[in-house]
This record gives sequence, C-alpha cells and structure tokens, in this order.
Amino acid sequence: MNFFRGVMGGQAAGPQPSGAETIQKLCDRVASSTLLEDRRDAVRALKSLSKKYRMEVGTQAMEHLINILQTDRSDSEILGYALDTLYNLICNDEEEEQDEAMQKQSDDLGAQFTEQFIQDPEHITLILSLLEEFDFHVRWPGVKLLTALLKNQGVQVQGIILVSPMGVSRLMDLLADSREVIRNDGLLLLQQLTKSNAAIQKIVAFESAFERLLDIITEEGSSDGGIVVEDCLLLLLNLLKNNSSNQNFFKEGSYIQRMKPWFEVGDDNSGWSAQKVTNLHLMLQLVRVMVSPVNSPGASASCQKSMYQCGLLQQLCTILMATGVPADILTETINTVSEVIRGSQVNQDYFASVNAPSNPPRPAIVVLLMSMVNERQPFVLRCAVLYCFQCFLYKNQKGQGEIVATLLPSTIDANSISAGQLLCGGLFSADSLSNWCASVALAHALQDNLTQKEQLLRVQLATSLGKPPVSLLQQCTNILSQGDKIARRGSKVQTRVGLLMLLCTWINNCPIAVTHFLHNQENVPFLTAQISENLGEDERLVQGLCALLLGICIFYNDNSLENYTKDKLKQLIEKRIGKENFVEKLGFITKHELYSRAAQKPQPVFLSPEQMLFDHEFTKLVKELEGVITKAVHKSSEDEKKEEDVKKTLEQHDNIVMQYKDLIREQDTQIQELKEQVATMTSQSEQMQTTVTQQLSQIQQHKDQYNIIKLKLGKDSQSQANSQADSQVNGLQTEELSQLREDLEKLRQQHTLLQAQLSDKDALINTLRSETAEGSAASDNTEMLKELDALRSQVHSQATEIDQMKTERQELLRKAEAASSEAVSSSDGSLDAAKMAEVESRLAAQTSETERLKEESKSLSKSRVDLDQQLAAATSTAAILQTEKAQLQTEVQESKKEQDDLLMLLADQDQKIHSLKQKLKALGEPVDDEDDLDARDQTDDDEEDDDEDED
Repeated sequence: MNFFRGVMGGQAAGPQPSGAETIQKLCDRVASSTLLEDRRDAVRALKSLSKKYRMEVGTQAMEHLINILQTDRSDSEILGYALDTLYNLICNDEEEEQDEAMQKQSDDLGAQFTEQFIQDPEHITLILSLLEEFDFHVRWPGVKLLTALLKNQGVQVQGIILVSPMGVSRLMDLLADSREVIRNDGLLLLQQLTKSNAAIQKIVAFESAFERLLDIITEEGSSDGGIVVEDCLLLLLNLLKNNSSNQNFFKEGSYIQRMKPWFEVGDDNSGWSAQKVTNLHLMLQLVRVMVSPVNSPGASASCQKSMYQCGLLQQLCTILMATGVPADILTETINTVSEVIRGSQVNQDYFASVNAPSNPPRPAIVVLLMSMVNERQPFVLRCAVLYCFQCFLYKNQKGQGEIVATLLPSTIDANSISAGQLLCGGLFSADSLSNWCASVALAHALQDNLTQKEQLLRVQLATSLGKPPVSLLQQCTNILSQGDKIARRGSKVQTRVGLLMLLCTWINNCPIAVTHFLHNQENVPFLTAQISENLGEDERLVQGLCALLLGICIFYNDNSLENYTKDKLKQLIEKRIGKENFVEKLGFITKHELYSRAAQKPQPVFLSPEQMLFDHEFTKLVKELEGVITKAVHKSSEDEKKEEDVKKTLEQHDNIVMQYKDLIREQDTQIQELKEQVATMTSQSEQMQTTVTQQLSQIQQHKDQYNIIKLKLGKDSQSQANSQADSQVNGLQTEELSQLREDLEKLRQQHTLLQAQLSDKDALINTLRSETAEGSAASDNTEMLKELDALRSQVHSQATEIDQMKTERQELLRKAEAASSEAVSSSDGSLDAAKMAEVESRLAAQTSETERLKEESKSLSKSRVDLDQQLAAATSTAAILQTEKAQLQTEVQESKKEQDDLLMLLADQDQKIHSLKQKLKALGEPVDDEDDLDARDQTDDDEEDDDEDED
C-alpha cells in the first residue's frame, strides 16, 4: 500500500520514480495482481496520471485497460476507471491555455490512440456491449468514450457500428435513459454517429428517433428550452438534410404538424435569450431542409402543401410581421417563408394576401420591398427580402402580372405605395445596391412571361417638370448611355450590371421589346463603344453584358427597323468590334469568378455588397444564349438568306406534310370508326348466332319434352283404360253386379226351361221308340228320329253354351270378389260404399289429369310454332348483317386504296425534302431531322396498321 500512497501523492522515503517508471509499475500490477482490489487501485492510479502523462499511459497501458474491460465485467467500479482512462487518452480537450502547437500535438495523440484502439473491431463491439450495463459508472464513461472515438475516426467507427448486430439499436436506447446526463450525452453521441452516413441515418430514423426527439423537445420547452433542445435539433438536421428517404418518412409520419407549436410567439418579443435565438434559428433551418430547392420537386411540393394545411406557413408569416423579433431570426424567417412558397401556387397566393399590422394595412410584399430598397437596413436582411420576392414570383405568372400591373398608368393609386413604385424608386436610387436589387426583382417579374414584357413597355415615367414622360425602357437605357448626373450615378459597376441584366431579361425572346430598344438611336452606338474599348478588369463584366445585350438584339430581331436589321448589326460588329473580339468579350461573363458561385443555388448569398453582381436565374439565361448568339454572329448574310429560304421551303413542305398528316389522321379516324362498326356488327352477329343456337337448342329441348309428354300421355291413357277395365271387372259398381246377377237368373231360368223341354222330348222319344218297337211304319219313324237327333244336338249345343256362360260367370264373379275383397262382406259379399267412392274419385282424378296433359300438349305445340317463327326472323336478320358487313369491307378496301395514293404523295414529298436537306448539308448548314423522322414514323405506323387490317 505504500507504493500506492507514493503514487497518489503521499510522502515516501528515497528518490521519487519518474512518471514512466510509475506507469510501468502500475501496468505490471494491473497485469499480474490476483486481487481485484489491487487491480482497481492500479487502474484508478492510471486514470489520475492519464492526463498529465498521456503519451506514456497510452503506449504502455492501453492493452491492459482493454483486457480489464474484457475480464472484469463483474466489477462496475474498475470498468468505470478503465473507461475514464481510455477517454482521457483518446479525447482531445480544447483548452484555452494551450497554444496552437500543443493543441496540434494533442490532436495527433488522440488520432494515434484512436487508430490503435479500433484496429480490432471487437473493441468497438466491446464498448457497445458495455453500454447495455445500467450502472451509471459504466454507461456514462462508455458513451463519452464512443463519442470521442467517433470524433477522431468517424468513418471507420461508423462502419464498425453499422455491421455490428443491434449496434445502432443499443445506442438509440440511450435516449430512453431516465438519467438526463446519459440521455444528453447520448444525443451528442448520435450527432457524431449520423454525420454524413445515410445508411445509419435511415436506421436511426426507423428506430423511432423522430418521435423520441420531438418528445424531448416538447418536454424541454420547445424554443424556450436549453442546450438539450439545441442538441435534438442538430440531430434532426443530421437525419433529414440531403436524405430524401428520411424526409419522406418525416412527412408521412405527420411530424411536420408537430413543428407548428415551435413558432408560437407572444406579443411581447423583447428580451430573447441567446439560447432561444439559437433554438429558433435551428428550427427554421429544419423547416428549410424539408422544402429546400435542392430536393426533388415532388417531395418539396408535398411538404409545402402539408405546411400550408397544418398552419405552419401562417405561423411563419405571423413571426414575419411581428415586432421585436431579433434581426437574425427575422432574416432566417424570411428565407424560410421564401422556400415554403417557392413554386407553390397555393402558398404564393396566401402570401400575397398577408397584410402587415399597420394603419392602414399594407401587403407584406410591399413592407418587405420597403426594407429591400432601404439602404439603412442590414445587408443580409435585404438579401433575404430579395430572395423572398424571387421565390414569390417563381413559376407564378399570376403574381408577375400583379406586380407589373402596379406600374401601369391605369392601376396606379396615388394614395398608397405599391410594389411597382418601390421597385422604380430603387431602380433609380443613388444607392447602387438598391439599383441592383430592384433590377433583379423587376427582371424576375418578367422571367419567361412574354405578356408582361410587352405590358411593361407601356410604363411611362415623369423625369422632370416641363418634359414629356419617357418609357421605363428608355429611362434604363438613358442611365447607361447618357453622360449627365443620372449617368454618373449609373457609372458604378453594380448599378450597370443590374440594369444590363434587366434589359437582357426584358428583350430576350420578345421581338417587340427588341424593336423598342433599337428605336432609340443612341443605344447601339453606346453598346458598340463599350464593347470595343479596352477597359480595366472591373469593366470586363460590363463589356460582356453589353455584348450579350447586342447579341440578343441580333438573334431576336424581326428586321422591322431598316437601319438595324440583323445584317446591318452584324456588319457593324464586324467593322467596329470584330467577330472574334465580340465572342471573346461575350465570354467574359462566364469566366467571372462570381458567376459560378451564383449559378450554384437560387438563394443570393454574398459575403459583402460588392460581390452582388450575378443572379441565379440570369446565369441560366447566359448559359442558354451564349452559344446561339455566337453562332448567329458568325453567320454571313448569304448563309442566313439561304437558311431563310430553306426554312421557308421546309416550312412549306412541313405545312404540306402536316396537311397530309391531318388527312391521314382523319382517314385513320374514319377507318378506326369503320373498324369499330365492323367489330360491333360482328359482335352483334355473333351474339345473334349464339341466340339462334340457343333458340334451336331450346326448340330441340321442347321437342324432346313434347315427345316425352306424348309418350307419357299414351302410357297414361293405356293405364287409364286398363284401370277402367280393372275397375269395371275388379271394382264393379253395384248396378253392374246387380245386372250380372239378373242375367245369371235369366240364364238359370232358360236352363231350367231347356231342361224341362229336354225332359219332354226325351219322354216323347222314349214313347216313339216304344211305338217303333211295336212295329209302326219304319219310314215315318226314321224321319222323326232325324228330327229328334237334330233337336237333341241343338239342345246339347245350347247346354254347352249355358255351361260356358256359367264358367265365364263364375270366373267373373271370382275376379270381382278378388278385386273387391276389401269392400265385400264375408257373410253375404255386399260392397263397401266408402271404398267404391274412393275408386270413383281416383278415376275422376285420372280423367282430369288426362285432360290437363292434353291441354299442355296443345300449348307446347303452339310454343313450338312461335319458336319456329322466331328462328325464321333471326335467320333473316343474320342475312341482312352479312350483307352490311360485305358493304363495309368494300368501303374499307376503297379507303385503303385512297390511303395508298396519299402515301405515294408523301413519299414524293419526303424525297424532295431529303434532296433539299442534302443541299443544306452540302452548304454546311446543320439540319434538324426531327420532323422528317416524325413523318416517317407516322407513315410506318400507318403501314403497320394497314398490314394488320389485311391480316
């Protein structure tokens, strides 16, 4: 223990060991000691020496400290000492006392030790696993150590964490820690982790980072919160800036709506704290990130719509018009409103309706323009107002018309200040910055709007008493060309550059404005004089803009002024300036150092007023016109004449081709209609054929049903007859049985009578025989005997018949008794009346059923006749459709013949056009073949359609 006392500052006997020796002994004790307490004391001693002896501790103890982190996981105290020691080695503390050399040496040591630590990626994984420990003495040093590693070697550490399982998720858990120190340092850690790494930014965003950060901002008091709110906003900026995926996720998650309460400011805006200014500044930047012009147009438009719908734009306009707002917040608010309304018609219309809380109320645009042309306002504020005005007019022809209308004589109100009056006042102000801003603002009111360029030609200005008014265009040129007081004001480069940019934008693609410009006899000599002179470095930009203005006058010249036609202007350039010199002066614009800076983004950002020379939209115009003006100047009059003739010829041919195209389109339409009619009729024919087939099938079914019913009726009739016979035999009625009994009695009586007659005759025969035996005459007796034999045979035959009748009568009685055994009494064989009534009812039902079947058969026969008639009608309709189809096919063939004739005419025209283009190419003129290709493509399409029709 004496050893540790000596290390910790206690008095020890003998000479004191050096720092390196002490650190070596401590490292040995950490590596060899078996007692946890000894190792803990040794690590604590290394921690105390790590700042003073940073190099020695880092080179000798780092491996031992890492080993402690791996082996002594159960003791949180030693882990905390080890992590603190590593943090002291890696962290580069910026102390004010250190000079630049010492600070550089400290940074080098931090980078060196960081590189050594991350050589093994498992060390980062080890730190991530230690962050899962809830113990404050382990988790907090771990967070600080990982933050220091990210500061020194961000890209490498980000890569290791990205591939580590659940690495980012473990770090996100820090935001949910109840201990504010750990949560706040976790914010700093995530700031370093998400810098310039889109993959990690996406993972953090999808780990509910937006929800957690917005909750923390709300808990901390939003814009009135402290440094924690600032850290949350910085992390949100890291996640959203230049990350379209996270921006879309932020918008889809309805987080834009949660930003609105941030900008709710009270009436009393005095005494803003520095932290509140910083927080609100970051909040405004966050809004701008979502609607930045560098984002895709669709994404920005969607965010702009959401901001208007949730009331965020309205809240920003409230801050814009509020009093007591700090200048830097007001400036950033103006820039934010600018990008929220840029290119959004709905937002631009709302901004145009905003009024300042003044008496009388004035439009917000007018109030802002008053600040822009006021030279006492801060430079950055004036730049912000200009940007806001530009964004208000961007793709807003309605707004452009409203601004230009305030300059027209019919709409000027002498009792109020309008935007046009402010722009004219700034345009002719003594302040060169106001001149430049007003020129650029007015140029944006004319951007890509031919109507407003022509309307602005009507603007008249009163220069002085007793003199007639002059047009705005003439007054601008007078400032450039005259040598009086106004010209001396315009002698500043910034003023002349602004006026030249306005004139170039004004007359570009507007032949009427070009004519008005050339009508002033002093303009062209002034431009040629400016271009031909050898001026200083500062005047080169003016020379280049003059060359651009003169080139526009040539390119968009309609030759309406005899003295300043295209040919005469080019001859003037060739004589006074020289074509090569003209092109060289024109190139001065794009070679200027401030040109490329202005071309990068729409917002005018300048370090000083002297650097305000170029506008972003004007750089686009220069890029578009430089090539065509150079080509137009180098062309000779003969070449232009030939080109004009060829253009006219091509236009004539194009007109002819267009006529044929229209005719072909019309015929194609007719053919298509005929095809549709044929298809419709074919479909109808097929439907009718299907209907006929169905009807034939139904008829066949009816026939089969009829045959089945017929057979069924036959069987029923036969069964009914048999039933009637059976009922007559087996189920005899009482009257029939009585009749049979009467007949039977009659037969019995006849039988008895015949038996009596037979007995009498037998007696007579016997008598006669006795008489014959006694010797009567034989001959008489013989005849008598014959008669008797005949009579006997007759009697016997009658007896046989009687026996047969008896047999039949007995058989009938037997059958009747068998059939009506249920109805006949056992004692005397009498019939049951109830059963006989049932038999009669059954017979009547069968008779009724037979009649019904007969009626149904008759109705089926009638239906069959109707179906036969329908079939005949359908057959007739199908024949008519076939005839119409043949007629349509004939008409289609005739149309094809007419189309072939037209195609032959087109081929002749194409051949003529091709020969003319060959002549143009032989003359060295570029020829655009797009129309020919369109015509050929159309012809090919027509031929393919014809082939398909023939197929």
